[in-house]
Amino acid sequence: MTFSISAQDTQSKARTGTLTTDHGPIQTPIFMPVGTAGTVKAVHQRELETDINAEIILGNTYHLYLRPGLDVLGQAGGLHAFNGWRRPILTDSGGYQVYSLSQTRKIKEEGVTFKSHIDGSKHTFTPEGVMDIQRIIGADIIMAFDECTPYPCDYGYARQSMEMTHRWLGRCIDRFDATEGHYGYRQTLFPIVQGSTYADLRRQSAEVIASKEREGNAIGGLAVGEPAEEMYAMIELVNGILPVDKPRYLMGVGTPANILEAIALGVDMFDCVMPTRNARHGLLFTTEGIINIKNEKWNRDFSPIDAGLGGYASTFYSKAYLRHLIKSEELLGGQIASLHNLTFYLWLVRQARTHIAAGDFVAWKNEMVVRLMQRL
Repeated sequence: MTFSISAQDTQSKARTGTLTTDHGPIQTPIFMPVGTAGTVKAVHQRELETDINAEIILGNTYHLYLRPGLDVLGQAGGLHAFNGWRRPILTDSGGYQVYSLSQTRKIKEEGVTFKSHIDGSKHTFTPEGVMDIQRIIGADIIMAFDECTPYPCDYGYARQSMEMTHRWLGRCIDRFDATEGHYGYRQTLFPIVQGSTYADLRRQSAEVIASKEREGNAIGGLAVGEPAEEMYAMIELVNGILPVDKPRYLMGVGTPANILEAIALGVDMFDCVMPTRNARHGLLFTTEGIINIKNEKWNRDFSPIDAGLGGYASTFYSKAYLRHLIKSEELLGGQIASLHNLTFYLWLVRQARTHIAAGDFVAWKNEMVVRLMQRL
């Protein structure tokens, strides 16, 4: 994998670049739709490629390991061959699922023992095992195994967790560097900065991660309930330490405002379930603000969902029709809303790239943060 910076904003740390993988290039800043179990919910691969124009999608190690399982994925030739997605894929290591399964897992130095949310069966993830699993899944970018601490988090626990994450990282790197991919294309490993919202821990973690000199780096453990101001402060601190010439991936973030502010702080890559999860409940992100399509005010609004956005779903269907589908709990409603929200998120990062290159990113960002987060 290679990364080259093409434009740098003079009033912020925002930049545009190209991340090149064996499955194609990715223009940054980029938003990555989340396809947890090998599918971006309610969206066809053809729509992802042609309507939304996603350049990379996510899969999740924990979910894919449990179902369909490694035998199926290996026999298929990896996740790309299994789901038909021809562009790059990134896999989350399962560390976040470990965090979210707090009632059914035990964390030890060796790794994490947990119970499947599907059938209660017992499994163990180790740093080495997670590398082997992600080799079989076959994503272009794979993540180190880490622990995501909750918020708020006791300082002592945050420090111990971070130090264990660093030890796990060493084991991940050793296993990754000692093995090869299964399908004839190259994979790359991103370490993850942790440390909760403690500045000294974040600084220490960023320094350790930077010292590993991998091809890209990630920032984890944020957007877990902390105030946005604390999140931005941690991003700014960490990005002042992580190498400028490597892509920076902020995991699990977030709202349109979060993304724009983080771009200004030097983040290149984002993912979040918000556009599809909110879509299924009728919450739409548009170029003019946020719409709760269930509200009565849209009942007889026959205008397009978002005429200013472009794209088939956003301009072909009316607000009134989408409201009818969502209120009726028709499956098509969730599909249309998901298509629309993902189209919006990819539009947003493309617009950011345009304004960074034009040199007016900060003024545009400040205006858009207010406009996009207003309720219509």
